[in-house]
Amino acid sequence: MGHASKQGKSNKGGTPAIVQLERAGVTFELYEYEHSNDHMDDGYGVEAAAKLGFDEHQVFKTLMADTGSARVVGVVPVSGHMDLKALAAAVGAKKAAMADPKVAMRESGYVVGGISPFGQKTRHRTVLDESALGFERILVSGGKRGLSIGIAPADLIAVLDAVAAPIGTW
Repeated sequence: MGHASKQGKSNKGGTPAIVQLERAGVTFELYEYEHSNDHMDDGYGVEAAAKLGFDEHQVFKTLMADTGSARVVGVVPVSGHMDLKALAAAVGAKKAAMADPKVAMRESGYVVGGISPFGQKTRHRTVLDESALGFERILVSGGKRGLSIGIAPADLIAVLDAVAAPIGTW
C-alpha cells in the first residue's frame, strides 16, 4: 500500500509536474507506491489504483495522440480507453492516432508509465475525460512510475488550460 503526503516543498526533489503545480499554487497530494514490473499486463495505472487503494475510475492515465498537425494529450480513467475520434473532435481535428511512445517520451520528458499531464517539456493541448468532473479529486501520474498526484479536476483544467470532453470508453 502506498502513502500520501500533503502539498509542500518536496523533500525528494520534485519532478517537473510537482514544480509546475507548486508554481501554480494549487492544492495537491502526492501518493507514492513501490512500482513493480510484475503483473504489468493490466498497465501502470491499474497498478497505481490497486496499490494506493483507489477506484480505477478515479485514477487517470495520460496518453498522447497525433492529429496530423499537432500532438494532443488525453487524460482518461485507467479503467477504460481513449476514444481517438472523440479526442480529435474535442480539439477540432478530423482524426487522431496514438503517438509513437518514443515521441511521447521525448516531448513529455517522462518515461512511459510515468507520463504526467503536468510539467511536460513541450506544452500540448490537453483534454480531460468528463467523467473526472464527478470526483472531488482524481489521481494522475506525478512524473515517474510509483508517484501519483491527487488533484481536483477543476485545478487540472485551470493549470493546463485543458478542456473536459467525453473521450473515455469502457
